[in-house]
Amino acid sequence: PELGNRKICSASTAKSLLFRFLPFLRWLPRYPIKDWLLGDIISGFSVGIMHLPQGLAYALLAGLPPVTGLYSSFYPVFLYFFFGTSRHNSVGPFAVISVMIGSVTDSLVPSEDFLESVNSTNVTMVNEARRDAARVELVATLTILVGVFQVALGLLQFGFVVTYLSDPLVRGYTTAASVHVLISQLKYVFGISLGEHSGPLSLFTTFIEICQKLPKTNVGTLVTAIIAMVAIFIVKELNHKFSAKLPMPIPIELITIIVSTGISYGVNLNSKFGISVVGHIPSGLKPPMAPNIKYFGQVVGNAFAIAVVGYAICISLGKIFALKHGYKVDSNQELIALGLSNFLGGFFQCFAISCSMSRSLVQESTGGNSQVAGVIASLVILVTILKIGELFRDLPKAILAAIIIVNLKGMFKQFADFRTLWKSNRVDLMVWIVTFVATLLLNLDLGLGVSVAFALLTVVFQTQLPHYSILGHISDTDIYRDVVEYKQAQEVPGVKIFHSSSTIYFANAELYSEALKKKSGTNVDRLIEKKKKALKKLKKRQKQAEKEKAKRQKVLPRAATIRALCPAPPLSSGVGCHGNPRDAGSPSPQDAENECNGPGIAVIDLGQEAAEGSMPAEPTLRSLGLPVPDFHTVILDFSPVNFVDTVSIKILKNVRKRLGEQRRRPPATLQKASQMPHWGRWD
Repeated sequence: PELGNRKICSASTAKSLLFRFLPFLRWLPRYPIKDWLLGDIISGFSVGIMHLPQGLAYALLAGLPPVTGLYSSFYPVFLYFFFGTSRHNSVGPFAVISVMIGSVTDSLVPSEDFLESVNSTNVTMVNEARRDAARVELVATLTILVGVFQVALGLLQFGFVVTYLSDPLVRGYTTAASVHVLISQLKYVFGISLGEHSGPLSLFTTFIEICQKLPKTNVGTLVTAIIAMVAIFIVKELNHKFSAKLPMPIPIELITIIVSTGISYGVNLNSKFGISVVGHIPSGLKPPMAPNIKYFGQVVGNAFAIAVVGYAICISLGKIFALKHGYKVDSNQELIALGLSNFLGGFFQCFAISCSMSRSLVQESTGGNSQVAGVIASLVILVTILKIGELFRDLPKAILAAIIIVNLKGMFKQFADFRTLWKSNRVDLMVWIVTFVATLLLNLDLGLGVSVAFALLTVVFQTQLPHYSILGHISDTDIYRDVVEYKQAQEVPGVKIFHSSSTIYFANAELYSEALKKKSGTNVDRLIEKKKKALKKLKKRQKQAEKEKAKRQKVLPRAATIRALCPAPPLSSGVGCHGNPRDAGSPSPQDAENECNGPGIAVIDLGQEAAEGSMPAEPTLRSLGLPVPDFHTVILDFSPVNFVDTVSIKILKNVRKRLGEQRRRPPATLQKASQMPHWGRWD
């Protein structure tokens, strides 16, 4: 109902808005318990088991205490149940987002700021407790800001912003991010301590420092990491190979951290072999903390980049599963759901989250049917936080690094895109390569900006430099194709059908006109110039003819007077008027005039010649003696044109003027003929 121009909020409108922002109210009352509950429980338990080691590992990747990874695996996952629309996405810590957060913590809260002397000596050590507290405060603020960006974009219906991140860009970016992740974990694999580097070329600086410190490798740490990586890799391959026969994947990551923690505790690997361990993991949940506003200005750019990348990964996975299982994912609501999960989670010391491909595939393959599986997974993590987490204090960090590195396998497979894109689309290949190289050289934040800018430039260049062609008809069909690419396509006699692969706008309008001249095989400008010269000569001849005609009209009366004064002699006479002997025959008036007045005065009748040489009302190329093109009609194929601007209109008017008189005709039987209304006809 409406009152004037104002809409009244009715119960149905309020209900629609409530169901829109809380999607679980729509599907939960209709939840098929008998059909879905068992699968969701098994799936949730399987994913929860994966959350535990990955949460600990990705917190380490972000430069944070391991317990924050458990918090990030609980709060956001539980909140997504209420706001999310994807049934199979497993939200939580993700390697790419974690390494982006790690670059922020390394640059704004470096360990060097927390060096303290030991017992008043010259020896200094990092106060990890103070450093971790400062980093948690920074990352919580960053996560809240990420959530604000995502919720704001979702409310403003800006879910389409992710369309500017093309698939080659995202895949090139995540591949480069996986290289960053690999390099960042090598210090835990070799058991060496490194300085913290940030900014452009920091990846190469870190790698060089790792190579320089290889002689200081802790052999025990290296052996532990290698054994863990081999075991995890083999079991994951077996899980993949026998996925159809196994009721659920073997939780090798959980088994690895349990076994390694037990061995580390029993053998005391930390004190005997110097193997670095996780350390104290506090049990229980922390009260909410307010963000530190002073960090907003420093992390706003990183927050926006993390918000966009996290959403791009999440929505791409969500759409894949939705298409496979036949349901719809609301892109704007997903943005809001992810934003609220990050925003509220930031108050509870969580770091920004996204969706994990490996966990999502496990959630789907083990029978997950709805967001209930995520709730079960979050409850598994809750039990771990409350009772079990403190038992992992002796877990070697090398084990977490091994888990991270093995899980990068899927992203490293994306290097195969190089061969695929080389065969299919070279422009997309350029986007992939530039994104990859820029992200490696300039770090994750600047690399993303450069990648997006380059991708947009490729769109501009492709529209500015489209493919132009002349279309021909394929016999016995109503199909028209490029006569150069298709031998079966033959040009319609006397007709040029000009096609552009892009729309026409200010950046390519002039090129469109030039390409039309080139493809038609006729230099219109030169032909028009020749026509003007020919018309100029014709007018000059006409003026000369008019002058001669006027002169003849003056001479004719005088010639008549001469003939009167000097009559012609008799036919038998052989003498002229002055007694000059003549040949037999009738003298002409010209002879009489010449004989009476002497040479130099000629009477020329230009009537017929002037009539033949006069300029026609509408001279044509043929009448002017100029070469005529082998076509009489030009059709401009506007099927790819979706808009035109003022520059395009001017150029098209100029083309119309130069090609000759345009005539409107009924639509021809051509493909997209209704979008090709104008013909240019040579006169």
